[in-house]
Amino acid sequence: MDKATATTTGHCECRSSKIDDGPATRNHLSSKIVTNAASSGIRIDRKRLKRLVRRSDRPGLAYLGVWTGALIATGCLVWFALDTLYVWPAMFVYGVVLTVPAYSLSHETAHGTAFRTRWLNDTVFWLTSLLYGEEPLHRRYTHTNHHTHTWYIGLDSQMPFDTPLTFKGWLNDISGLSIHKFQFRVLWQLATRRYTPLMRDVSPEAELPKMTRNARLFCLVYLGVVALVVTGYGWPLLWLYVLPRLIGGPIMLMFNIIQHAEMQENAPSVIDSTRTFRTNRVGRFLYLNMNNHIEHHLYPQVPFFSLPELHKEVADQTPEPDPGFWCTNLDLLSVVLRRSLGRSTKSAWIRQAPHMVTDGGTQPKISRATMQ
Repeated sequence: MDKATATTTGHCECRSSKIDDGPATRNHLSSKIVTNAASSGIRIDRKRLKRLVRRSDRPGLAYLGVWTGALIATGCLVWFALDTLYVWPAMFVYGVVLTVPAYSLSHETAHGTAFRTRWLNDTVFWLTSLLYGEEPLHRRYTHTNHHTHTWYIGLDSQMPFDTPLTFKGWLNDISGLSIHKFQFRVLWQLATRRYTPLMRDVSPEAELPKMTRNARLFCLVYLGVVALVVTGYGWPLLWLYVLPRLIGGPIMLMFNIIQHAEMQENAPSVIDSTRTFRTNRVGRFLYLNMNNHIEHHLYPQVPFFSLPELHKEVADQTPEPDPGFWCTNLDLLSVVLRRSLGRSTKSAWIRQAPHMVTDGGTQPKISRATMQ
């Protein structure tokens, strides 16, 4: 398949309709819809794929070492800048180094591909999920569902914003208002056993009590942090976790939002629903090579350290990556601003689903976020 064909095949006729009519509809559709390399028409030599999916502890341990060093270095910047105005840019830098890898590692360990040794993978999964703010098993099962039904309305449990994306939706997402509200609500629901139909749909019944136990432990930790900060005994936590988590979080969310924003809903091909974008060495490190996002959705069993090689393997079957991190985010912001003002929404640089491009006027809502 050539690149031109790869970007246009696989569109679903029901792209603009709300298809979530209840559990019966979801179950009927989910038995027919699975998004992966096969549904996308992507082929790779079996022996090469077997080599790419091979797991190892070494790259993950090396990453942990470098990340720890980066946290210490940027944390020292915060420490020495206390009582000066420089503490705020220092916390921003430290917050980016804290939040983006915390998200990336919790995502990679949710797949079980960060390390070959299971206990090591699970330990890092727990710790990074605690930093990120979501109960780990809920994160794992909803993310598995996201891969199985990528960007399918009524099926994908990880659609973080309404489509089409407006400036208000973009602001709520990038500021962290949406994700913090969602994470707090999920922890409360799990801790109080108020399981939603979606939770029951995507999670094995036997796992729900474990999720409740984990959520209660997480709540105790977070309440302990709040108590220490309020009483004045935990001021290092305020400067080295709470504030940096809030200040650096938007960069993490800017990485996340461009994964699927402006892409095609209800498409069997993840090429149509997902975006790969370029970024520099720092971005690739922070994001664990997840800028190769089409490739990750095609073969989610491939570990982070093999994604650049996988990108090369399928390059002749996939579109050119969108421009760098900042260019892609700026173009997305331009699109959503013009959409909110009723103007043309044609992007300058990034790929868009055809129905996302309008000449102006009000664009009807296609779907509601499932992470809200």
